Amino acid sequence: MSEESLLDYFREDFALFIEAGFVAVKQLDEIAARRLFKSAELLHPDNPASQLGLGYIALHKLQVNEAAKIFEGILNKDKEHYLAQALLGICYMMTKDKIKKGEKLVLDAKSKSDNPTIKNLADVCMEWASNDLKKRDFSPLAAPAKADDGQED
Repeated sequence: MSEESLLDYFREDFALFIEAGFVAVKQLDEIAARRLFKSAELLHPDNPASQLGLGYIALHKLQVNEAAKIFEGILNKDKEHYLAQALLGICYMMTKDKIKKGEKLVLDAKSKSDNPTIKNLADVCMEWASNDLKKRDFSPLAAPAKADDGQED
């Protein structure tokens, strides 16, 4: 069996590879997720879903710059990929000097997309931005305030 006929045999399973990759990310199995997304990329190299998955892995690992590059690459090929745009907005929102740009991208994706999942993602992002990112004292590295346990020292 040639390599091309072997790939043809699995092409109809492309969506399963992508879905399984996102499940693996959710289960914190980066190795399996990468293998699944790369396998999907072999089946359909021009489909951005595999790159989206790899960017999602980077975002989960808080490798914001790497994730942003991946999502920017997707948007360079398809300006109307609103999920990539929303995820790029999240990356920017996690970068101190690009928060406003990130919010703009997320809101733009929400207004242009008809997809309810993207609209919900945008709503959650904007709630996160207003509740956490815009607080003056917010710092993800700050130690939480000690609770008064009622005991005197």
